[in-house]
Amino acid sequence: MLTQKIIIAIDGYSSTGKSSFAKSIAYKLGYTYIDSGAIYRAITLFALKNGFVKESHIDEQALQKALFTLSISFFHPSFSTESRVLVDGIDVSQEIRSLSVSDMVSQVSALSFVRAFVDNLLQKWGEQKGIVMDGRDIGTVVFPQAELKIFMTASPEIRAQRRFKELLDKGVHPVYQEILDNIQKRDYLDQNRNHAPLCRAPDALLLDNTELTQQEQMLWLEQIIAERWG
Repeated sequence: MLTQKIIIAIDGYSSTGKSSFAKSIAYKLGYTYIDSGAIYRAITLFALKNGFVKESHIDEQALQKALFTLSISFFHPSFSTESRVLVDGIDVSQEIRSLSVSDMVSQVSALSFVRAFVDNLLQKWGEQKGIVMDGRDIGTVVFPQAELKIFMTASPEIRAQRRFKELLDKGVHPVYQEILDNIQKRDYLDQNRNHAPLCRAPDALLLDNTELTQQEQMLWLEQIIAERWG
């Protein structure tokens, strides 16, 4: 499908299915998938567990000092196609998806020293190309040189419904309105933070998947690749 290795950067709003789409692309192309959002969530979980967040207030000085002692890594168990996230050697893949983390991740990820820390990790992982990475500023900040950039969007209500079903499937019993409120809050914070706000790169292709299935999204991608590199 592709004879050369490239970087594919996928940005967009929360719960648009960026991770699922990126994983499907990586599997199709034989590329490495890197979930930047999971890294920000892991840092947020670390901050919560270590008392750096109290009543929505972040002790930035303490977090910045502790951040460089933090070890974050990914691994792919042989029994699953899903990557697992490790913080200091402990699997936190489930914990980082909790609502408590979701409520704070935009505030934590807005901190310039946090974004610099994560960007450095991501850029090191991407030096060999042949990667698919999703997040909020991959095509604008982390890899502005990416050969293929995609910006994903969908209506807040559809995204809340998808997140609601995802949590139900994991045995969690969420409240739909809380999820919708969280998504709208995150949209606002992501777009209005001072450092690297969420925005579409000028050369990013827009993918509105409000009414698209995963199969239809992959067909859209295959057509793009065929037109550019076919």
